Amino acid sequence: MYRPKSTVEQWRIFQAVVDCGGYAQAAEQLCKSQSSLNHAVAKLQQGLGVPLLEVRGRKAYLTPEGEVFLRRSRKLTQGIEELELLAGVLASGWEPILRVVVEASLPRQPLYQALADFSPRSRGCRIHLVEAQPSGCQAVVNKQAADLVFACRAFSGVTSLPLATTVYIPVCAPEHPLARFDEVTAHELDSELELILADGSEQEEGWERAEQRWIINHLHDTLSLLRRGVGFAWLPLEVVAPMIDSGLLQRLPMANQALRKRFTHLILPRPMPPGPAASLLLSLIRHHYGDHETTPIGENTASSNYREGTLPAP
Repeated sequence: MYRPKSTVEQWRIFQAVVDCGGYAQAAEQLCKSQSSLNHAVAKLQQGLGVPLLEVRGRKAYLTPEGEVFLRRSRKLTQGIEELELLAGVLASGWEPILRVVVEASLPRQPLYQALADFSPRSRGCRIHLVEAQPSGCQAVVNKQAADLVFACRAFSGVTSLPLATTVYIPVCAPEHPLARFDEVTAHELDSELELILADGSEQEEGWERAEQRWIINHLHDTLSLLRRGVGFAWLPLEVVAPMIDSGLLQRLPMANQALRKRFTHLILPRPMPPGPAASLLLSLIRHHYGDHETTPIGENTASSNYREGTLPAP
């Protein structure tokens, strides 16, 4: 079994002697006797078998080996300080992990912006960001297996907050036969292949008259197939707009200007109010989604009350 030959306190004393320029100055700063500092550094060097300092007159100078150990020891003591600070943070109720689940078909730029703002204030809290299909989101909510869930629908019995409206448009590759039409009707879509972003575990929403459907589990796969001229799909305008602008995809000009809209709901699956880290992230999410259109969806799903209390204000 490995037994350390040094202590954290010895490394801190070694660093103080270097930073202060000598034992006497370090002793004054640390409120310790000079002899105790001499003893600590001597024992450290003896245990390592490497000279770290040499004294010339009243000043201590680093040896070449000491320069290497000084850099490494600073990382060590900084890590110890961070561990001790983290212990205090967790003792105060700050969550060590936040699990965030996002439905695959939803755009998430405001969420990314919120997470970017959360990162420097996270105080060691880790984020687990998971993409799921509608049935997966429902399972997570039922099991209370996440702190935050972004979904296209609200769920009964849990807190739900409408965040934004997402517009879905039909798109295909520029070389797809549908791209030749100046105006696309339901008749033209009758026999065309539609790519449905879903998991196939339930009756999936698609173009009502489409006879052929492929169920695709990931947005990346859907976009890759579309760019290769395979089928058409209804996808979020925010997601496909850059690809339309660059000519990689083409928006289908529907005869009746048909659009689909879905709401982004923020679901809090657990009955207890969120902790301090979740509350911070929640306020940042509400702030960034505030720049997006939010449409009322009725009292039942728009209600943001807990069984006891309300959602934290942004």
